[in-house]
Amino acid sequence: MEKITSFTIDHLKLQPGVYVSRKDSAGDTVITTFDIRMTSPNEEPVMNTAELHAMEHLAATFLRNHPVYGSKVLYWGPMGCRTGNYLLLIGDYESKDILPLMIETFEFIRDFRGFVPGASAKDCGNYLDMNLPMANYLAKKYLENVLYHITPDRLVYPE
Repeated sequence: MEKITSFTIDHLKLQPGVYVSRKDSAGDTVITTFDIRMTSPNEEPVMNTAELHAMEHLAATFLRNHPVYGSKVLYWGPMGCRTGNYLLLIGDYESKDILPLMIETFEFIRDFRGFVPGASAKDCGNYLDMNLPMANYLAKKYLENVLYHITPDRLVYPE
């Protein structure tokens, strides 16, 4: 069996950043999958499910309601390895194209207080597994350590 694309990336060299993971076609439409890498794989501790879950609810809500990108968002969700998230957008994009959107998204998560959208037994299958304060903290860390001062090497997968 062939390795899937995401398993061909050298995770020993991969650092936090915003990467185009793949581009797929659906008819005449391009779907761009982004790797929103928040921690250094196999070096830093992974994020816990509770903060990733809160982040997922907040980011998905924010992105799907975004005035420009809302209708282009197909998916936002955590990676199984818990080192980041995937964003799927309708359209042919490069990493630099979505930096302002990622900054907006993570500022929203950093600053969010109150009831996490969809965090109820009626709306979510595991609503008790949420940690908003840690989601706020990790969003702030990602903004300050990566997004606000991102360098070109954090926009293209390492060779």
